[in-house]
Amino acid sequence: MLRRTGRVVAAAIAAACVFSVVSCSSDDSGSSDSSAVDESGVKASGDPIKIGLFNPSQGPAPQPGVTTGKDAAVNYINNSLGGLNGRPIEVVDCGVDQTAPESTIACANQLVQGGVVAAVDAYNSESQSAMPILTSAQIPLVGQIPFNTATGASPENRVFFGPPPAAFLVGFMQSLKAAGKSSLTLANADLPQAHQVFDGLLVPLGKQLGIDVKAVYYPPTGPNFTALATTLAEGNPDAAGLMTSPNDNTCTKLAQEMRSVGYQGTIFLAACTEFIQTMGSQAVGAQTYSPFWQPPAIDSTPEPAKANLQIAEKYINDEDGTPDFFAYGTFSILVNMANGLNKAGVTDFTGPNVLNGLKGLTDFESFMGPTGLTCNKPTTPNCTTEMLLFEVTADKTQTPVGDGFITPSPDVLKLIPGAA
Repeated sequence: MLRRTGRVVAAAIAAACVFSVVSCSSDDSGSSDSSAVDESGVKASGDPIKIGLFNPSQGPAPQPGVTTGKDAAVNYINNSLGGLNGRPIEVVDCGVDQTAPESTIACANQLVQGGVVAAVDAYNSESQSAMPILTSAQIPLVGQIPFNTATGASPENRVFFGPPPAAFLVGFMQSLKAAGKSSLTLANADLPQAHQVFDGLLVPLGKQLGIDVKAVYYPPTGPNFTALATTLAEGNPDAAGLMTSPNDNTCTKLAQEMRSVGYQGTIFLAACTEFIQTMGSQAVGAQTYSPFWQPPAIDSTPEPAKANLQIAEKYINDEDGTPDFFAYGTFSILVNMANGLNKAGVTDFTGPNVLNGLKGLTDFESFMGPTGLTCNKPTTPNCTTEMLLFEVTADKTQTPVGDGFITPSPDVLKLIPGAA
């Protein structure tokens, strides 16, 4: 989880999958605790505009942060931002099982029947299963990072405000190379999408960048942390850890065990932040990635991203839910979509108009960074390739490696379909 102190988290690359069934509900507002209009805000009114949400909320390994972020974003958009051209949004929330494509297919059909004008991909690793249905119905898919590599390989009928999965891999390994490090071992749950990213991207990219990369897998139900830490530390690689994580608790427990087994290299912990608070000085030296600024690095965050980050945390904490990566990520997607459509001047909310409005964005400033997004690229659905790499530099403090956003090598990204 993140701190509740007024200070965000993000990103990931392939997602640990969850197990469940489909469920759908409709929610046109956030929680009732903070529905009052901000003094400086504008309350939306009129007929709501329906937005669909593929929410990995079901099964034994759900992502409750998605619901937290969704509720917080709806509250902010409707009660402070002024909605979409003055009208409120209503989120049609559909729970998916990321290990069962049929659940995403069922949700896609329900969202079409529900009359949504766009569907949000809340880090669903089975998102490609929805694309034929959404494309046929002219409903665009909008997200931040395509956790499904097939979804990220084509720009058709989709827009992602963040970088492609490969950008995080390339950016991190570029940083390792610059620091004189040449070996990396990363773990993920033993699931098809993990193998697709690790075996299909991680190892080949390592060869391209001169990094000796090894991938290890743990059972989808969760790792034996001592055994996994021991395996990651074998051979004393320069860096080791998690490229993705199902939750903050997994990062914290693994980091603690890696310290216990005596690993002294760079511990890499995906987009987690809770370990920074829990481990204190023992977390110093660990690194994480993000597509936008996050709370432990608040002192390094430039304006206006800093003020926006504090707004996001306020609304997320008001929900009293799970303030993790998925909460801030979902909040970011919805707010960027609202700001983007308002900037584009969309007034007639249909699927094609929403897609054209978002695809037409150039030099767009995302809510919590980066700036200069361009969403009309012919070869990729992603509006940027920039990413942040953070290092814990002091007790409970992160700073960006390289002082800000990293641009992964375009020449390397061009080798990957949809990445550039």
